[in-house]
Formats: sequence, structure tokens, C-alpha cells
Amino acid sequence: MTVKGCITTGADVADETRQFNAGVAELLAGQPPLEEIDDAPAIRAARENGTGVLPAPVRVAEAVNRTIPGRDGGVPVRVFRPEEVRGVFLHIHGGGWTLGTADSQDPLLWGLAQAANVAVVSVEYRLAPEHPYPAGPDDCEDAARWLIAEAAAEFGTDRLVIGGESAGAHLAAVTLLRLGERARAFAGAQLTFGAYDLSMTPSQRDARDMLVIPTGTMAWFYDQFLPGMSPEERRAPDISPLYADLRGMPPARFTVGTRDPLLDDSLFMAARWEAAGNETELEVVAEAAHAFIAWPLTVAERELEAQLAYITAKVAKE
Repeated sequence: MTVKGCITTGADVADETRQFNAGVAELLAGQPPLEEIDDAPAIRAARENGTGVLPAPVRVAEAVNRTIPGRDGGVPVRVFRPEEVRGVFLHIHGGGWTLGTADSQDPLLWGLAQAANVAVVSVEYRLAPEHPYPAGPDDCEDAARWLIAEAAAEFGTDRLVIGGESAGAHLAAVTLLRLGERARAFAGAQLTFGAYDLSMTPSQRDARDMLVIPTGTMAWFYDQFLPGMSPEERRAPDISPLYADLRGMPPARFTVGTRDPLLDDSLFMAARWEAAGNETELEVVAEAAHAFIAWPLTVAERELEAQLAYITAKVAKE
């Protein structure tokens, strides 16, 4: 699938990306889909042990685990603090609201912390199906409110940026909406291949030419996170931020690839974000699949550099 009129980068290396995609598709074809396994704890254990399709996470010694106050008890966070701190990046991991951990991207987050001179606070929010909506969003909102109140004392700066990938981008957007006028405490948002309509956009519903998270897998994630909810109920703004009043939101940078089932989510959300009067950037990467920033690709290297530049600029003193 190619969206020629929307591509902003990656066309010059599309052959490399397509070749890598073919290998990913072949690898995934030999694995049972998540909805067939239908056992979130078992999938998490396989990811932790590196016995599934993904290697085991690599942890860095520089990260510190701590707990901050939350409405339902403490919220665990993982903090990466470089020698010089000019701002704080509130990071929310992906994983379909069901998988993933705050320590599953340590090398990436520690590298960002050092390069951008930002402290990174990654939220260990509660996961479905054990803790369905609104537990995860509640934890992320509580972390954001704690950071707004305490960043200056904790890190010596009140320059804040928020962001995440996939479900993490969704939760970052929901968090900003929940903050209302306080959302502007964040100087920017990096929203990477997020889901913004949990009743499914067209590209989610027909993902035959897409990669990594086919329609059945997305449906399974939603059933874990939003059990028993109808499609109409799933369009509530606190669940699907695409349907929210987006006025007064901070600047945001949206990133998505043309082979991502969440393509429409970013195209639609970026358009509504800008139409609401907010500063908006949209990066559409030729042939890139969901989660492409984790892969050894030219487009991934470029995107991570662009995110670094965006976050660095947003925490710079004005």
C-alpha cells in the first residue's frame, strides 16, 4: 500500500524497507497470532524470556525504579537521569494496553536521555485484562499530574514533553485530554504510530496489506482493554481521542508508516489536531510498518533522529 500524496520521508530507501518487511512477514507467518494464543500472561512471559518472536529486553544499570503517588496506590515508574537535565520526557510504552513494560526499551530511552539532556520517566501502568480501562489511563494521568507538580523540585526543570508508541501514543493523547487546561504544561507530544479510534479506522478494519498488528490482533487487544463495550461505547472521547474536543492541546508530532494498520489513525488525528488550532507535525514514512523504529532500517534511524531533535527543541528554554 502506498499513500503517495501523504509520504513525507523514506521514499528514497523504500526498497530497503520493503525487503526488510518481507523478512518480517515471513517470520510472523510462522508464529501463532496473539488472538490465537489468547493468554496475556503467557505472552508476557515469552517476551520477558526471549522465547517468542522478540528478543528478551536489555536493561541498563543507569535506570532507577521508583514509585510515585496514584489514586489507586503507588504508580511504578522507571527513571533515566543524565548528568545534565534540561527537561523531562514522560514516556508511555506500547503493547496494546495488554503487553509491554517500562523497562522493555531501556537502551532507546537511556540513549534519548543522554542525547537530549532530558530525564525520562517511563510509566509502568497497569495492564489489561487484569486491569481493564480505566486503570491504565488513570495511572498515566496520575504520573503526568505528579510530574507537573514535582518536576522542578525533582529534576530542576519544568520543561516537559510527553510521548509514546502505539498504545503508549494513545495513552499520551488521552492523558493530555484529561489534563484539560493543564495539558499546556507539556511543551510538546511525540505520538508514534498511535491508535486513536478504538472502534477501528478503515485501515485497521482492512489490514490485509499491513504488517505486525492485523485486524484480528487489534480486535483482541481492544477486547482485553475494553471488555464488553460496543463499538459506539468505544468512541467515547476518553477511550478514542479522535472524537474529543482537541482545542487547547500542546504541539504534537505524529509519526506513522504507510504499511501500518494504524495509518488512518495518525492521518485523521493529525488533521483534527491541526484543525483545532494546535501546532501539528505529521511524518508519514514510505513502506514503514508498525513498530518500525525498533528495526535496523534507515527510516528508523532517521525517525529516531527526528524525534530527538523534536524533544530537544521542545525542552529548550524559550
